[in-house]
Amino acid sequence: MSGNTTNQDVNRKVHLKVFRGDIMGGELVPYTVQYVPGMVVLDAIHDIQQNQDTTLACRWNCKAAKCGSCSAEINGKPRLLCKTSVDDIEGDIIVTPMRAFPLLKDLVTDVSWNYRVQAKIPPLQVKEGEQGRAFRMMQIDVDRVQEFRKCIECFLCQDVCHVIREHDRKEEFFGPRQMVRLAALEMHPMDDLNRREQLRGAAGIGMCNITKCCTEVCPEHIKITDNAIIPLKERVADDYYDPVRGLLTKIGLMPKREPKLPMSSVPNEQTVIHTPETRKAK
Repeated sequence: MSGNTTNQDVNRKVHLKVFRGDIMGGELVPYTVQYVPGMVVLDAIHDIQQNQDTTLACRWNCKAAKCGSCSAEINGKPRLLCKTSVDDIEGDIIVTPMRAFPLLKDLVTDVSWNYRVQAKIPPLQVKEGEQGRAFRMMQIDVDRVQEFRKCIECFLCQDVCHVIREHDRKEEFFGPRQMVRLAALEMHPMDDLNRREQLRGAAGIGMCNITKCCTEVCPEHIKITDNAIIPLKERVADDYYDPVRGLLTKIGLMPKREPKLPMSSVPNEQTVIHTPETRKAK
């Protein structure tokens, strides 16, 4: 017995109910595993796979809360399995797949929609004259963008977003994760693309009603609503929905925003998903 293990720990059991099934249906199956000090829910899932049922499907990779692979729902809340301690949960631990995405098997869902949407967002379009040079930026701009770069693409924010989760408006709203990506580009001082066109249109930023549920579940503690979505909403409102600002700009009492390239200037090559077949066709 290790020095960190007590007799109470040896006798303690962890009780779980894990969803087993696929698109055709499924059910919660009870399991009991031996408690280990420092155990997280992913440890319990691995114990089940190793000692009770090797067919249990679960996606994971780093077990360090950095890859974003082990996203699921624990007692109804989107969380990372590897970051959720069993000590923090009272009673049975109910583990189910993310509800917002199509189920593949057990705890594994098809999150490919997120990557298809991401492909619609053009990469950084560097200003003319700045290509090939080291960027010179204010530290405040660096810090602002750096927060968004912490995203590990666990898609917990996408899963908890009611526009996607409850209303399935995937065709009209890119979701919180992609708002973070767009914010990182829109707020980048070297980006020369008018991303407000996409935000107002295809990205559907107006669909978000800032409940902050996405911020609550982010394992990297990115302030998605306050630092990404709300500032983007304000920028879109400035350009399209503020008549006073528009009038003051027109009569010269307020400076015009520096013009940027329209979305139509981006080559289609930058906003499509390439497969081995399409690359071979070239």
